[in-house]
Amino acid sequence: MIERYIRDVPDFPKPGILFKDITPLLQSAEGLKLAIDQLGSLVDPKSYDLVCGVESRGFIFGTALALRVGKGFAPIRKPGKLPWKTVAESYELEYGTDRLEIHTDAVAAGQRVLLVDDLLATGGTAGAATKLVQRIGGRVTACAFVIELVFLGGRKRLEGTPVHSLVKY
Repeated sequence: MIERYIRDVPDFPKPGILFKDITPLLQSAEGLKLAIDQLGSLVDPKSYDLVCGVESRGFIFGTALALRVGKGFAPIRKPGKLPWKTVAESYELEYGTDRLEIHTDAVAAGQRVLLVDDLLATGGTAGAATKLVQRIGGRVTACAFVIELVFLGGRKRLEGTPVHSLVKY
């Protein structure tokens, strides 16, 4: 179980928030392999053509998963980080606002995408990432997360898309 590799950090990034830190998971070869293996078993690789990961921890899990299942990977990044033509989407976080971008040619028309990130909280980030994939012609067939903070209701923003998570709090 990967829970033993996740530590609680109180009052980060602001007072009252209990941050779920995956750094120990990433530092452990056993823990990281376990997480990638478990993510790979959540969604049938035949149901998607490409993995998209959200900056920054979604890159870690998304690229490793893409390699494991023999798929390509496309990054969804914060503004100003991608060198080619992009589309952007703003969204609200549980403690602020942000914006994401994707290359206009990152996903082919009709391509099926597995969206991967480390955390599902309010669903703002994943919802914005899903909209970006749709705007450039792709279709998010499922979302996979390492951690889900169930009490924040993020699944509601992803209604209609299957959501999978390894650990639920």
